Amino acid sequence: MKIAVIGCGTMGRTHGAEWIRMPGIKLVGVCDMQEEAARALAGRLETKAFSDFDQMVSEACPEVLDICLPTHMHKEFVLRAARLGKHIICEKPFALSLEEADEMAAVCEQQGVRLFIGHVVRFFPSYTDIRCKAADGVVGKPGVLHTRRMGGNPGVAKTWYTNSEISGGVILDLMIHDIDFAQSIFGKAVSVYAMNRRHEGLDYALATLRFENGGIAHLEGYWGFPGPFTTSVELAGSGGVIRFNSEEAVSLKMFKVNNDLPETPALTLPKSPSMYNPYYLELAHFVECLQTGAEPDITIADARSALQTGLAAIESAATGRPVRIQ
Repeated sequence: MKIAVIGCGTMGRTHGAEWIRMPGIKLVGVCDMQEEAARALAGRLETKAFSDFDQMVSEACPEVLDICLPTHMHKEFVLRAARLGKHIICEKPFALSLEEADEMAAVCEQQGVRLFIGHVVRFFPSYTDIRCKAADGVVGKPGVLHTRRMGGNPGVAKTWYTNSEISGGVILDLMIHDIDFAQSIFGKAVSVYAMNRRHEGLDYALATLRFENGGIAHLEGYWGFPGPFTTSVELAGSGGVIRFNSEEAVSLKMFKVNNDLPETPALTLPKSPSMYNPYYLELAHFVECLQTGAEPDITIADARSALQTGLAAIESAATGRPVRIQ
């Protein structure tokens, strides 16, 4: 399967590194309007660089386009790719409005192409395990969820993040991960009450989601945190509590016998015990869905619902009132 990546920033580099080690995949090109960024990534991944989208599609002939562009560019390039008959993987958030998301989904359906939205947290082993345990009733009926996601402000490196009109700010770009995660456990939220404060490189948001089954989720997102990127989850149910904190996660260590080199140090695989990182697992899942016709773990409806709840949180923070989600 021939893949091309559009956007050579952080996510483009991340996705590209996984594509080139995936069996049955050929990365036929990377594209960015900044030619130097495209050439640098193409050299690293041993593929061809393009600065013009139409030229790349015409010359490289990809079957799938992986869109890793800033959020305000998602709609334009999803529609262009769909009308060229290309299947599409698009980074979250889906779009900046429900109208944009619905148009993107409708055009893809009309053109007979698949559209996948990348909510990668679903593929992090700890989060997957929590969802499975919740579904299996390990902690009884889930009642209250607390999540935290915080790290440096990406606007320091990429100024478009600081413009909430085109990025969605910390709620739509960062907290949306935990909105989707909460809704994967409790179902669609029915109301949200949120606050959002921005000041000199800080963008902080706190949101409380209520669900039809009585569940409550408290979500915290923070750009500008001076420490390392950190996430945590606590799910309390009628029969127990599940907790995860990335700062407390212990790396997997593997010790192998080697008689020739008795002083060989331990081989450490940091942060995740998985052989493949979550981005690899996400992209491989989308490829499998393309090959088999199966529905992805993250459906269009899921991605749209996360966007709708995120937009309601932004509205609540702006008005200071709870917002009912229709």
